[in-house]
Amino acid sequence: MSFENLNLDPAILRAIEASGYTTATPIQAQAIPEIMAGHDLMASAQTGTGKTAAFTLPALNLLATPHPVNSRGPRILVLVPTRELAAQVNEAVRKYGKFIRVRTASIVGGMPYPLQNKLLSQPLDILVATPGRLIDHMERGRIDLSRLQMLILDEADRMLDMGFMPDVERICDQLSADRQTLLFSATLDGNIGRIAHQILRNPKTIQVATQTEKHANIEQRLHYVDDMGHKNKLLEHLLIAPEVNQVIVFTSTKRHADLLAEDLYAAGHKTAALHGDMTQGARNRTLTKLRHGDVKVLVATDVAARGIDVQGISHVINYDLPKFAEDYVHRIGRTGRAGKSGIAISFASHMDRFQVRKIEEFTGQRIEASVIAGYEPKRPAPRTDKAGERPRSNSSRPSSNRPYEGRNANSTGYNKPSGTGAGHRSASPRGETGSNDRVFGNRNDGNRGNGNTRPDSARSSDKFGAPRRSDSGSRDSRPSSTRSDADRPAARRPRTFA
Repeated sequence: MSFENLNLDPAILRAIEASGYTTATPIQAQAIPEIMAGHDLMASAQTGTGKTAAFTLPALNLLATPHPVNSRGPRILVLVPTRELAAQVNEAVRKYGKFIRVRTASIVGGMPYPLQNKLLSQPLDILVATPGRLIDHMERGRIDLSRLQMLILDEADRMLDMGFMPDVERICDQLSADRQTLLFSATLDGNIGRIAHQILRNPKTIQVATQTEKHANIEQRLHYVDDMGHKNKLLEHLLIAPEVNQVIVFTSTKRHADLLAEDLYAAGHKTAALHGDMTQGARNRTLTKLRHGDVKVLVATDVAARGIDVQGISHVINYDLPKFAEDYVHRIGRTGRAGKSGIAISFASHMDRFQVRKIEEFTGQRIEASVIAGYEPKRPAPRTDKAGERPRSNSSRPSSNRPYEGRNANSTGYNKPSGTGAGHRSASPRGETGSNDRVFGNRNDGNRGNGNTRPDSARSSDKFGAPRRSDSGSRDSRPSSTRSDADRPAARRPRTFA
């Protein structure tokens, strides 16, 4: 459907045309008329489907008509789970609303309070916020929501996962009952459906695709790995492939993201990390470099990567499998944007096969195990077990003579691989490293990136960044935090490439 058939304001149509778009995506074609008709809406849509424009365009169309109440408060409130998603929504508002002089602001964690207070003291049309920070300002009486007409919840499933729904419900209690409410989520099942019916009034429901149809343009691959050394060599081999443009590598922890990004950079890759402990300025600079192509490999955690919309991402690599199957869908959605093709690659140990099955059940798609010549696992890919079947003891336990005994390939420790440098591949079989081969993590701090070995006191040569295990199997390292990325205080800026 053409945008001209959606009865949008001419100034908005001009901005859409200036952005290079002429035809609405399925979610836009279905959602925009319902929203402009004044209905509450609950919509299931994946990232990369034009979801942001599906609510941004009708919201801007509402602003084309003056409000009878003269107030500084916003007419539209957009709640998002992360800072990156807030930035994406703000960018869409500026792009499509540039000819109607829209006043917008973003209120998120990590921004200085004085700056936010200044933004809130000025007249606003659209306010984009994370729930926790918005609650802070509401309790201090800094936000006037008396003329609010539309509330939008973007990625509501993620807000539920991150524990933001009590804050969302508190916010809704303070808003006018005759507001229009729009809820967008990857899924409308379970608690999301229940919450939606609590805060929406007679909503229209839109589901643009079944689960099996989602990400049809993304090729999904699975590689079983024996140990961390195998995993790291396979990663290096994949990163130097000529078809790789830009890639996002997902890890399970923020510390792991820093370590992996640091060592990939030392190995010659244009790499940066992205996670919730970074300051907002550092995150913005990293995303700018990614969009400009200065970063080729972004190592990220799940929360930090939400909202990344970069057309050049050709590959997503799940270095660590996600804890939840829903996160797998969001991860691989970073590639294959705007109808382009993409490749999603996951690493898994034999003990991870039940998590792989959960992902397959959630997506409704089987992920075939792949093998690359010269990088074959020592053990064949496990058979597909029936749901609920427990692994056999002799197939789920590492053998006594295997390297990194007691650790599977999806553990949070990152061990230095013995791979080759970018631009050529070693002829040595896996497990054998020539004295001149480049190794992740082997560099001298004073000569960054030249492959020189660190001083002996720097790190262990075989368990880089890996938490130690006692004989009983418990970790004696610091326990990981239970707080989400978005709610953690900003820490020092991690070392990434300059």
